[in-house]
Amino acid sequence: MAAKVATRPPAETLSLWKREQARLKAFVVDRDTEAWQRDPAFSGLQRVGGVDVSFVKGDSVGACASLVVLSYPELEVVYEDCRMVSLTAPYVSGFLAFREVSFMVDAVRRLREKEPHLVPQVLFVDGNGVLHHRGFGVACHLGVLTDLPCIGVAKKLLQVDGLENSTLHKEKIRLLRAGGDSFPLMGGSGTVLGMALRSHDHSTKPLYVSVGHKMSLEAAVRLTHGCCRFRIPEPVRQADIRSRGYIHRTLGIGGTPAPGRERSRKAPRPRAGPEGVSEELAENQNSEEQSPEPRMFKPEGASMRKETDTASARRVLGGAAVQGQPREHGCREREPRADLH
Repeated sequence: MAAKVATRPPAETLSLWKREQARLKAFVVDRDTEAWQRDPAFSGLQRVGGVDVSFVKGDSVGACASLVVLSYPELEVVYEDCRMVSLTAPYVSGFLAFREVSFMVDAVRRLREKEPHLVPQVLFVDGNGVLHHRGFGVACHLGVLTDLPCIGVAKKLLQVDGLENSTLHKEKIRLLRAGGDSFPLMGGSGTVLGMALRSHDHSTKPLYVSVGHKMSLEAAVRLTHGCCRFRIPEPVRQADIRSRGYIHRTLGIGGTPAPGRERSRKAPRPRAGPEGVSEELAENQNSEEQSPEPRMFKPEGASMRKETDTASARRVLGGAAVQGQPREHGCREREPRADLH
């Protein structure tokens, strides 16, 4: 029988996660920090990275976490790291980082140790940055913990701060005529949370780009467009392809889809219910399962305000140990998610 992650984190865990998001949010930098980011042609940018997690069919615990690094502007893969992992935290809307980001942090750490000259100068994340319920999505989380510039790229609009997939929003999308066209996502608070971007001439569905860390929104949108051979930025697309391929090879089934395919066919994270509630919980309010205590991470290269944070570390970020043995399942299809954050 396939293993399953508990679907209902206890209230104490959700409260702990919120406090950790608030604590780390103070370290987010939403402006350009590198000279190449301010250059119209991104002169000086040589390496772009992408991260992804793909899941094992019928198993909410088994997954493959991947990090790829591509040359820029050629967009050729120069490094990849795929590893089977075990998830211990459920997917809960607004808290994706506590399910997946620990594996991404570990992958960056291994790269720094093994091939430091290949560390990416920016990371693309399949999820949101400041376009988030509390202004601190998975792209912000990963950026702060690794001290790397990060860009959040979501395929669905996260409806926060008054943003809605309304008739007006859909009309604005129809007015995006060519690759590179975009419009701002201004919330009810008057804050621009991100941009809707038509990433490719042949793609009619926009991407939702937001700042993760150490980069301006304007530069993030320009670079996202520059990294799109298809709708999805090539670093994320390659991380997706290679993580699914690793599952297939490891489990001895099938091959990877043709590299030229635009659409990702990876396993779904559950669709979001109300903020802070998993889809499974929304469907089964009587579930009494609880997730284990998560772990906390310290931002790479940043000094924390309180030494006591270190003592309470390791308990906030839900992720888990690397699997020793793969599971005997295939790679599960990923459904579109209402939020990637």
